[in-house]
Amino acid sequence: MCALDNRPSPPATSLLPEPAPPRRRGRVLRRLLVVALTGGVAAGGALMFWPHERHRTAPAPAPGSRAQAAARAAVLAAAQTAVVNGLPATLPDLGTLIGAREARVREQPKDASAWAVLGAAYVERAHRTADTSDYPRAERALQTSLKVAGRNNTEALGGLAGLAVARRDFPAAKRFGEEALKTAPKRWSAYPVLIDAYNGLGDYKAARSALDRLTALKVGADVKPAVMARASAVYRDRGWREDAVAQVTDAAAAARTPAEQAAYLCQAGQLAWERGDREDALRHFRAAERLDPDQPAARAGEGRALAALGRTQEALTAYQGALAHRPTPQVALELAELYESLGMGQQAESQYALMRTQVRRELAAGVDDDLVIGQYEADHGDVQEAVERLTAEWERQPGIEVADSLGWALHRAGDDKEALRYASVATDSTKGGGVRSALYAFHRGMIERDLDLEAPARRHLQDALRINPYFSPLQTPAARTALTALGDQPPNEELPG
Repeated sequence: MCALDNRPSPPATSLLPEPAPPRRRGRVLRRLLVVALTGGVAAGGALMFWPHERHRTAPAPAPGSRAQAAARAAVLAAAQTAVVNGLPATLPDLGTLIGAREARVREQPKDASAWAVLGAAYVERAHRTADTSDYPRAERALQTSLKVAGRNNTEALGGLAGLAVARRDFPAAKRFGEEALKTAPKRWSAYPVLIDAYNGLGDYKAARSALDRLTALKVGADVKPAVMARASAVYRDRGWREDAVAQVTDAAAAARTPAEQAAYLCQAGQLAWERGDREDALRHFRAAERLDPDQPAARAGEGRALAALGRTQEALTAYQGALAHRPTPQVALELAELYESLGMGQQAESQYALMRTQVRRELAAGVDDDLVIGQYEADHGDVQEAVERLTAEWERQPGIEVADSLGWALHRAGDDKEALRYASVATDSTKGGGVRSALYAFHRGMIERDLDLEAPARRHLQDALRINPYFSPLQTPAARTALTALGDQPPNEELPG
């Protein structure tokens, strides 16, 4: 975020328009609302969400249309295979698949597989477009599939696990993922969502064990790239950068579809960004965008790299394109902080307002946004609100990202001793996942500075700039200033400070 010193900012406009109710009560009420909307949905009842049409007998296809029908069937088969296996699919293909499965469940409301595929397709479309109204649709479809076929429904359970990950509900993702794995222990697609769930819960030993079981499976060449990409993500979380790069590079080379290759190139671009290689990151993000213009992370990654390269106008254009294609709170917050770093206060506030709107929309769709709310409030709003929300989030799902954010919020609130406890979880490989993060190192260094722990503070601030000298347009200058005040010169002095 953007704090330039250790003093809490005066309360600004809170993310939510009114004082939040007690956290547990608010969360319980939100969940009760979701249950009321989704629980007990029968196959026939769920059909009300799609328009009914009279059945019309289709005319016999003309000879010239047979090729089109065959091509459409091939698109449907490929899109369904991708969705069922948790692989990327293009937006046009997802639209075709969703339309076909909606028609199918209207005609055959007891087709559990069609309901499960439809639900998983909604989740993937929401991931690509950030249209979170697809999440309630997905939940209705997946719960209907379970109701029709019973609990031994691996496709529906796996889809519910994926939906829970998308909503940042890691306890539910773990529950559904483990249940799916019990019904089909050799189904490879059950493992990636479980790895995400374990990471979100801070159970890194379980995540590594799940990866070991995944890589021990005999999988076909069509899914091998996805397994390598998943291994890359786990290696990154362990701090094994070279292994992570090697795995995702091999995955991109072996990918079977442009959408899949674009996803892995984006993953490689993020790895390059995290180690401060701006040019390599930009190259990967742009290659991904050429392959798949709707790739969710490409434009935002491009904006990040261009900003670090000092190509400010191009960076702003890339970020604006990212928000036009996929308006997420995280990207809006990132762009707002870039505007703030450029002294463009009016544009920054406009983006902060957009972020608040997006958060409200996600909350209405059942997304757990306490992390992004806490990050925003810690640096731009109500620090006590940030501490309260992030403390509740830590109690529920204690991953290292939450530990870092809670530590920083406590620091901003003036409780540095307690802040250091959480910052240590985020930065110590023996306590956390082992990820090498410039942001986490910066946060810990600033906390230690205010505790008069000069040597550790110097070391962690140097680490932040060594890991990625461009990690934040607001915080990189703060790290350099703090190091200079500690009596040491920041690394990479030739770079603008």
